[in-house]
Amino acid sequence: MTLTIIGTPNSNFVRSVRMVAEEKGVAYQNSPEMPHSDVIKSLHPMGQVPVMRHGEFQLFESMAIARYIDNVFDGPALVPARPEAAATTVQWTSFAQTSVDQLIMRQYVLEYLFNKDENGNVVRDKIDRVLNKVSKMFRVLDDAVSSGYFGSGDFSMADCFLMPIISYGQLFPEGKEALESTKHLNSYFDKLSQRPSFISTAA
Repeated sequence: MTLTIIGTPNSNFVRSVRMVAEEKGVAYQNSPEMPHSDVIKSLHPMGQVPVMRHGEFQLFESMAIARYIDNVFDGPALVPARPEAAATTVQWTSFAQTSVDQLIMRQYVLEYLFNKDENGNVVRDKIDRVLNKVSKMFRVLDDAVSSGYFGSGDFSMADCFLMPIISYGQLFPEGKEALESTKHLNSYFDKLSQRPSFISTAA
């Protein structure tokens, strides 16, 4: 059965589940579909990406897709078996999927990309209001990767969800400055940027 990950490849969540598949060594297809396309709306009640097909089985929501791939396919486990370690990994993955994504992607990156005036200039109102929070989040993440990876000493699913967000955040001046000012997060990002799953999923 073919595993198909449906969604535009420049979505951080599509990239996260693709990284999971890459880390597991799973052959898959990425079918690029924009959010709210007719295809996506037929598969997700809110028209969001990613969506997954595996044979006749369909699934939406990035965490559910990532957990399915990790559980069904052979390859290194991205969520540990031990309950405490598993819970910690899911905790940090959920944190990336919710708090980190909402602040850095939705309130910072997407404002730079899409909130522009008629002359193409970035409208900074919302960006300027969240800059202190963005800096604080980078400090939180700096502490969270101090053991080598996101929330632990081993690579896990949490890293697959964090790396695409940091990758986008550091493209803009305040995010780049915040990353470069960190003690641990900057070297973490440099290290994981060389990981094959990150390189091969670059949009």
